[in-house]
Amino acid sequence: MCTSITYTTKDHYFGRNFDYEISYDEVVTITPRNYSLDFRKVKNLDTHYAMIGIAAGIADYPLYYDATNEKGLSMAGLNFSGYAEYKEIQSEKDNVSPFEFIPWILGQCSTVNEAKKLLETINLAAINFSEDLPLSPLHWLLADKEKSIVIESMKDGLHIHDNPVGVLTNSPSFDYQLFNLNNYRVLSNKTPKNNFSNKVVLNAYSRGMGGIGLPGDLSSTSRFVKATFTKLNSVSGDSESESISQFFHILGSVEQQKGLCDVGGGKYEYTIYSSCCNVDKGIYYYRTYEDSQITAVDMNKENLDSDKLISYQIVEKQQINYIN
Repeated sequence: MCTSITYTTKDHYFGRNFDYEISYDEVVTITPRNYSLDFRKVKNLDTHYAMIGIAAGIADYPLYYDATNEKGLSMAGLNFSGYAEYKEIQSEKDNVSPFEFIPWILGQCSTVNEAKKLLETINLAAINFSEDLPLSPLHWLLADKEKSIVIESMKDGLHIHDNPVGVLTNSPSFDYQLFNLNNYRVLSNKTPKNNFSNKVVLNAYSRGMGGIGLPGDLSSTSRFVKATFTKLNSVSGDSESESISQFFHILGSVEQQKGLCDVGGGKYEYTIYSSCCNVDKGIYYYRTYEDSQITAVDMNKENLDSDKLISYQIVEKQQINYIN
């Protein structure tokens, strides 16, 4: 399960927690403009926008979990188990496999509105990458510097939801997640008044009591509420350091620790990595479960006209800054 958010200070930011029980040798991957993006059923993109993100490092293809292109359009795929359904090939549609979806959109589009036009003719087709790598049930957060949408392929068709909060977690569908916020409208970042009764004196014995009732469990619905409340009430300075620090603190409010989510077989779901991309500057920041230090890769320091993928293995060993 995962959480993805957008965030704006002076610049614009996009990122996510990747929560799972298995790592697939994740790598920070830059796809330059002239790397040929080959697709199974739609026309290949021999030239396209450059992009950066984290991908599975088990194939010679950018199997992105999340990515941002050079125009600032960003996209992340999150688990949507029990709800996602991919379709058979439809001759009148652009048949794109979900494993191709992120590079197909980010390779051609600079804004959400441009992506919406492509989505009018898309069919997310049930085409596995390989026998060893079947498709995962996903939905997607897509965002530019101004707005975001959620894309869900379900049994009754493709759903595209405007996303006014810039947050996505997992199942159930996004329309429910958004409606569920109504149940938490009493939450506040301020000390609440006594609305219980005017016949009894009730004291505010602690700071933070406006947040009583804020979910703290690891379920997707609870993480959606908590991440949204945290993000929308978040305050930070405009500097790059303050912005990315606050971004990671927001994600940290819903991160998963090893041992709290037993998935069987001696395995536990946990936050394998957290990412934050400055979409204006093309700088991709991340930290991993074992390494709390923030690591950065700047796509604009690479040759973006290359025809070869550029990859950096993610840092997993804890880096400690000793000062004596």
